[in-house]
This record gives sequence, structure tokens and C-alpha cells, in this order.
Amino acid sequence: MALSNSERAACEAAAAAPLLDQTLAWAAINSGSRNLAGLKTMAAMLADAFAALPGTVELVPPDPVEAVGADGSIAGIAHGDHLLVTVRPDAPVQLLFTGHYDTVFPVDHPFQTVTFLDDGRVNGPGVADMKGGIALMLAALTAVEASPLAPRFGYQVLIDSDEEVGSPSSAALIARVAAGKAAAFTYEPALPDGTLAGARGGSGNFSFIISGRSAHAGRNPEDGLNAVLAAADLALRLEAAAGDGLSVNPARIEGGGPNNVVPDHAVLRVNLRPRTPADQARAQTAIDAAVAAVAAARGVGIHVHGGFGRPPKPMDPAAERLFMLVRDCGADLGLTIGWRATGGVCDGNNIAATGVPVIDTMGVRGGAIHSAEEYLIPESLPERAMLSTLAVMRLIERGRA
Repeated sequence: MALSNSERAACEAAAAAPLLDQTLAWAAINSGSRNLAGLKTMAAMLADAFAALPGTVELVPPDPVEAVGADGSIAGIAHGDHLLVTVRPDAPVQLLFTGHYDTVFPVDHPFQTVTFLDDGRVNGPGVADMKGGIALMLAALTAVEASPLAPRFGYQVLIDSDEEVGSPSSAALIARVAAGKAAAFTYEPALPDGTLAGARGGSGNFSFIISGRSAHAGRNPEDGLNAVLAAADLALRLEAAAGDGLSVNPARIEGGGPNNVVPDHAVLRVNLRPRTPADQARAQTAIDAAVAAVAAARGVGIHVHGGFGRPPKPMDPAAERLFMLVRDCGADLGLTIGWRATGGVCDGNNIAATGVPVIDTMGVRGGAIHSAEEYLIPESLPERAMLSTLAVMRLIERGRA
């Protein structure tokens, strides 16, 4: 299918936007997930940039979030505001576009500057994950706004501040804005060759707070209830549930004290990765059974904190249709678009859990994310801006994914 005149004009407009300059300006701001000052600066810059679109621009306060400390105490943890743009909410075709403006690099991390590499790649914090993706998202939406299809097209843009830490303060907002949308695009980076992430497994993070009883390790150890042993027992029981679509990683045990004291406190941190919704249900059953068994066998109290913040994202028929539409758009632009399953997770998992088809790697081509070697392939900025533009226009014409 050849591009229509309006499609070609919109794609050319998106490609001509100052994509690299925008990316570099945003990458110069440290917006690590816990750098509240940097997040505030970045949110204001994004609000100014997205104000070019018609509609409302809001900075939505984060939902309250609690975290478990090494001593088992539960306290609130702060996050930045989330950017929400709403355009033509009564238009017949409603789409969702999401991203995140936090990075994994804290304010004191040595990786703070952008470097142009000899092979043409751009190395810098967040250039691929995902400030480049946000830049091309904005360019695509601006281009579609100038097309004849704009009056039929309503959408929301959500750019959250906490994706890199699991979106705990934005998960409910993601679910609310996804409801009722025909389709969604999220701007995580694609692989260096442009391959998209298809099906994704889920992820759950749990902290098990274990309360035992102290005793003298030499005089009367039998009077104690060893919380560290209970934590180790629980870790082994959970690990035994792994396999057949479920991976379990007991990552840390915190607790204990002097060698001559039976420890009365421990915290076990565990990550579980279910491949499918059925695997997640099985994982929850395994957690409940292991906690009950350890509490009964060792006489300790166990408080479970956490949950499956990223549900599995299977490739269902609606998602397949959306992927094929993007594949065909790529072909008309001279791009080969493929996809494959991955074990990573992102906000796309949460969107898919609402029943909305989503492609969550519509961002730049790049690699080595979450490391000081992170890079962006700059020619992918106009390339992927055109891909988004064309895919959105064809979604509007179809009226569905």
C-alpha cells in the first residue's frame, strides 16, 4: 500500500522536527527515579514541550507508595509528578501514548554527559531509554495534528516519573487512562535492528518481613525463633516453585546480628517472573503455601508486602493485528519490522492488562540501556517518528487496532 499525499506530508513533517536537539536537551537533565529535583525540572520541560498540542496539560501528583526498610519498617517513598495530556476526548477514535521520563542513573552517578561516538552513535544517559522516544512521540503527534485526520482523533499522553522502579505511583493512573482506548503505543527503545518486543512475561517484587524471637545462642537457643533460618527456608520453598513458565529469584536476606544471639528479625526480598496469567496465579498460590508452611513449621510471623506490579503481556489476536499494522506501515516506509517475545517488563504490561492492544517499543533504535554504554542510533529518530505517524494515521482511518 503506497502512502497517500496526506500520509507522506505528515511523515515528512515528523522527520523534519528537531528530534536530536530535543533529545540532547532532555538528556542533559539528570532525572533519576529518586532525584526529585531533577524530575521536577524535567517534568516542567516536558509540560512546556507538550503544550504545543491542543488540549489540556496536567502534572498529576504521584499516588502514595510504601517501601519496606531493612529493619522491617514500612515508610512512604516519594516520586515525581506524572505528565498527562488530553486532546479531544470526544473524538471517535481514542488512542493512548505513554512513556517515562525517569532514568536509572541517580544524581551522583558518573554517567551524566552525552558523547558522540566515532561510529555515529550517541552515548548518553536516557538517550534511548527513553528521552529519544519521547521526542519522536511528540513529533509524530504534532505531525498528525496538522493532517486532515486530526478532528477524528482523540488521545491521551501519559509520561510517568517512576517506570524504572516499577511504576508504583502511576500504575492506577495508567489503568485509568488506558480504559476504553482502541490501542496504545509506548516508547521504550526497540532493539538496534528495529525489532519490537512482542509478548512479555510479568514481574512481581515481594518483601517478606519475618518476626521471630531472640534468645542466647549458647545458653537457651531452643527458646528462640530464628528469623534468618525462616527466611532461608522460605527462599528455598519459593525457589522450588520455579519452572514451567515461572522464574524465582530470592535476591536478598536482611537481618540477624551478633553471633551469640538468635536473630528475631529478617526481611527476604524475592522477584518472581511468570510467563502467563496462569503462571502468575500459580506463583501466588506457591507464595501463600510457602508462607503458611514456614510460619507453621518455625513458629514465626510473616508479613507479605508487595505484589505483581507488572502482569504478563501475552500476544492475543488484537495485539497481533496491531503489530501487523505497524509491520505494514514499516514496509511502506522501507523498514523491516519484526518482533519477538522478551522477559523484560515495562508499562506496556500494565496497559495490556486492561485489555488494550499495545506495542511498547515504538521508540528509537538503541542499546546497552541501564548502563554507561547506553546509546542511540540517531538516524532512527526520523525513521521511527515517521513509523509512528503513519501507524497513527492508519489507526484513525480504520477506527480500531
